[in-house]
Parts: sequence; C-alpha cells; structure tokens
Amino acid sequence: MVDSRAGGGAPTVLRVVLGRRLQHLREKAGLSYEEAGRALDVTHATIRRMEKAEVGLKVPYVEKLLHTYGLEEEGEVEEFLGLARQANRPGWWHRYRDVLPEWFSAFVSLESESRVIRAYEPHYVPGLLQTENYARAVLRSGMPHAPEEEIQRQVALRMERQTVLTREEPPLLWVVVDETVLRRPIGGEEVMREQIDYLAEVSARPNVQLQIMPFSAGPHPAMYGPFHLFRFPIVELPDVACAESLVGAVYFDHGDDVSTFLEALDRMCAQAAPLSRTEAILSGMRKEI
Repeated sequence: MVDSRAGGGAPTVLRVVLGRRLQHLREKAGLSYEEAGRALDVTHATIRRMEKAEVGLKVPYVEKLLHTYGLEEEGEVEEFLGLARQANRPGWWHRYRDVLPEWFSAFVSLESESRVIRAYEPHYVPGLLQTENYARAVLRSGMPHAPEEEIQRQVALRMERQTVLTREEPPLLWVVVDETVLRRPIGGEEVMREQIDYLAEVSARPNVQLQIMPFSAGPHPAMYGPFHLFRFPIVELPDVACAESLVGAVYFDHGDDVSTFLEALDRMCAQAAPLSRTEAILSGMRKEI
C-alpha cells in the first residue's frame, strides 16, 4: 500500500522511479539498509525513506550511494544525478498547495504521469471531464463553509488538471459512470445541460472512452464506492489503485490488491452500456432536462 501521507510533499512519479532504482542497485550490490546508511553516516531509516520516495533525493547523498553501489561509469552517474535534480522540482500542482490536501497532491501526481487512467464514479462526473460550472457546484456542495476565493482556486486546479487530456501524447482515460451521475441535478438544469453536452463532445476524442452503467444492469462489483486505476509508461512502476473517502484516499500498488480493482472494473465494463451507445444515451438524457 502506498502511503499518501509521506513527508516532504507528495512525490513525483520520477522520484518514485529513482527510489526503486536505488533499491535495485543496493540489492544488486548485496548491501543492507544499515550498510548503505553507514556510507552516508545516516540511519538505515533514511535509506529506506529515499527508496520509498518519502523524502527528497539529496544529490550529494545519491552520488555517494551510486559509487557505494559500484556504479562508476561517469555518464551513467551524471544521468542519474540529473534525473534526481529534476525529480526534486515541485510539480505544477505545487502552485495550488494552499488548497491542495497532501493526499490529493499524490493523486494529481499519479494522474499527471499516467499512460492509462481508468475509473468508476457512482456520484458525480469525474474531475477530468467536468465543466467549470459543474465543478464549482460540486465543490460548493462539498465545502459549504469555504470562502469563495478557495472555491475559485479549487476550480482553477480542476481545470488545469484537465490539460493532461489535450497535451502531446495524452493518456487514455476510460471511465464508467453510474446512470445516477447524469440524473442527479447538480447546479441546476442549465449546468446539467452544459455538462452533458460537454461529455458528448469530449467522449468523441480518441483518448477518452466513456461508458454509462444503467440502472437496468442491476448490482455490479464496485457498488461500494469510486476508485481509480493508474498505469504508467515506466517499467519500474506498478499499476496503482486509489480508493477515495471523505477525509482522504488509500493507494494500493500490491499486485493482488490492484488485480482486485482491475477485475471489478473489467466486469463492470462488460455490464455497462457499450461505448457505441454513449452518444445516444447522453442525447436522450439531454432531452429529458
């Protein structure tokens, strides 16, 4: 399980990758945490936290470890150190740290670096597919006492997250939303019409696949709540599943745990309306509003 409460800010995906590479080099060299720690005159816990991306990668520490682990090729060392410097730079979402909880900072990091994002959402339109007015209505209902400035910052963050779908080489976004999502009035009729129109527009993109789970499908494997699955273009990184709650999120990267989420989602995709029906369903719901 991934700890979303790690200190030093949510790690970038690159920092996670470099931590895993340091672990591989240490194990290949046959050194324990304690032995690696003695090379830096630090505790074994510091080495463990570096490998788990729970702390930033201090470049002098990394360079000393690389030599301790037997990596002497100057070009390889410089490349690794360059990546370490890059990994320590804050992600774009750092600008929103005033309104971004630590647990969600980790979520945005994963979202930003994914090759494939899959999700099930039973309550509202996923953040990456929300219009600005719908997002504002959702945030206001969830944060009834927040000042308007904070709501505006949250909306701005949500809109900037969506640029991941239009960047060069965007991820595949494949989501299943419950029919309830499209029938629950959020923000009024005008907001819902705008949102459904936008879903019809964005689902026509080649990297967006939207399926709707109709009431008629009956019970399905994920009725307990929403979740996301992230897959990355880097072989060192396993798939990560994220299950949210009112006060945070739990991240899973153990193979058996992730497989449980993946199997549930695959079964749901088979039960949900086929992709070819999405446009017709949205059109029908649009006429009902």
